[in-house]
Amino acid sequence: MKQSTALPAGTAAPDFSLPSTPDQTVTLSEFRGRPVILAFYPADWSPVCGDQMSLYNEVRDEFARFGAQLLGVSVDGAWCHAAFAKDRRLHFPLLADFEPKGEVARRYGVYRAADGISERALFVIDADGIIRWSYVSPVGVNPGADSILDALEKLGAGKGTR
Repeated sequence: MKQSTALPAGTAAPDFSLPSTPDQTVTLSEFRGRPVILAFYPADWSPVCGDQMSLYNEVRDEFARFGAQLLGVSVDGAWCHAAFAKDRRLHFPLLADFEPKGEVARRYGVYRAADGISERALFVIDADGIIRWSYVSPVGVNPGADSILDALEKLGAGKGTR
């Protein structure tokens, strides 16, 4: 199987609009002027994904110190995301890369066509819409939050907040 190739640092982040609820959409460019963390994950309800998204929910205040907006993205539909977010008490948008399936993940180079899911991939995008850090974790491994926080620190977005 071909290994996916995540967009590297220095690349302009492809803009997109995806459903965050059955009747609302989120557009990446709406967040210009602040950092964005894109957390692609394979599927709601899988044990590793649940742990990863719950961890990010717990460290939201750390991300907020840098002014960063966290967005979770998977190929699940908006209704599935709504149930998953309610069950896990998540307080950040989960975006449905559902139809056409995986279109945004493909644009970021992290769609696993053979499996019909995205990689477990992370992107930190700066206030100007440029990817400053990306990482693809093995699907079965929770990548944690430390590397995201390191990437945000390197952006300089948190100066004076420590």
